[in-house]
Amino acid sequence: MPIPTDDRDRRLLAWLGAGLLAGGMPTHEVEEDVASAARSLGHDRPQVACLPRGLHVALTPGGPATVEAVEGPVRLDQLADVSTVLAGIRSGRLAADDALERLGRLRAQPHRYALPGLVGGGVLSGAGIAMVLAPAWPSVAFSAALAPVTVALMTLGGRSRTISTLLPFLAAFVAALAAFATAGADLVTAPLWTLIAPIAVLLPGATIVTGLVEVAAGSVVAGTARLAHGTVQLLLFALGVAAAAALLDVPAELLAPERPDELGWWGPLLGVVLVIVAISLMESVRLSLVPWLMLTALATYLAQLLGQGLAEQRWAGAFLGAMVAILVATVVEFVRPQLPRSVAFLPSFWLLVPGSFGLVSVTQLESGPGAAFPAVVAVTLVIIAVATGVVVGAALASPLRGIARRVGLVHLLGLLRRRRDGGQPTA
Repeated sequence: MPIPTDDRDRRLLAWLGAGLLAGGMPTHEVEEDVASAARSLGHDRPQVACLPRGLHVALTPGGPATVEAVEGPVRLDQLADVSTVLAGIRSGRLAADDALERLGRLRAQPHRYALPGLVGGGVLSGAGIAMVLAPAWPSVAFSAALAPVTVALMTLGGRSRTISTLLPFLAAFVAALAAFATAGADLVTAPLWTLIAPIAVLLPGATIVTGLVEVAAGSVVAGTARLAHGTVQLLLFALGVAAAAALLDVPAELLAPERPDELGWWGPLLGVVLVIVAISLMESVRLSLVPWLMLTALATYLAQLLGQGLAEQRWAGAFLGAMVAILVATVVEFVRPQLPRSVAFLPSFWLLVPGSFGLVSVTQLESGPGAAFPAVVAVTLVIIAVATGVVVGAALASPLRGIARRVGLVHLLGLLRRRRDGGQPTA
């Protein structure tokens, strides 16, 4: 028996919004995207309300509504598929029944690189982030060796609600125990930065910044909830580090926030490359899209260095890096419509490391309030700067994004070519 059209469209829009939310997109952007898809399906006054864990969709004011919960996060390749469906609906090139079928298969899509990709990506991620955060060979070796433990905890967390809840504490505790023990044996320096690298993929910096962006955009309930969740996660990480320090009776000098810098200018750049390869392996990204992620990430990192160098302030680099990240990601979406802006932007966003800097700052509470207060103020400025950079960059990129989401460069050039040749453009 066929599903009535309105019921089908509500289900389609609800699944579409849930997929976007599961990919970590801000709630106000999801509301806009789902509403625009509804109008493309012929519903002029859709009603959409999102929270980070679910959404309500109605096709008319006061009409029947569909509620859809978000069943955990999705990988970047799955987010790309959701965005492709959205683009197909908006342009009229994808029928509603076909879109519903594709979204129905989304969760069942196997990981492109399976377990070897997860483990290999974890090792490369630990090494790459160490080259960015703590560029010294002992720290790189430590992070690469410990990263599989993080992957194992992530895998267990996906199967157990209890482990998932305690994952920040457990990961930080294990990493801190190993880092402080090796630092006590004079095998690594700066253990605080060294221990962060293998667990950086779990840090809630993106969650906190997205919450600030949502609050700035008027999604106060969603933004506040996300901020609270990210803050609690950060505190759990700090508690894990503090528990390890107390257990090993770590001296205060090992909690100093100084970073090693033994590899020179090329170390962090190579680290950025390794991180993007790692994210692509862990998130099942197609190899053909990796160069575009690399372009966005390198532009973000260089802009961050430029801003920090010119103003001699970390917040300035964070602001410029975030703004450039979203601008370049929008250009990438325009050139390659198969790669949505959100997918190109997220890996670069993670490179801004507000979560890593935040954990180092919160951990300074172990050294006393005098050291902790300026550190917390500094990380607050960085997080606000990243959020502001995202907002400003999104505003500057808005006209181009509208074109990119409707047609993209390849289709637009085809239209222009047909018009020049005297042919009739097609939709």
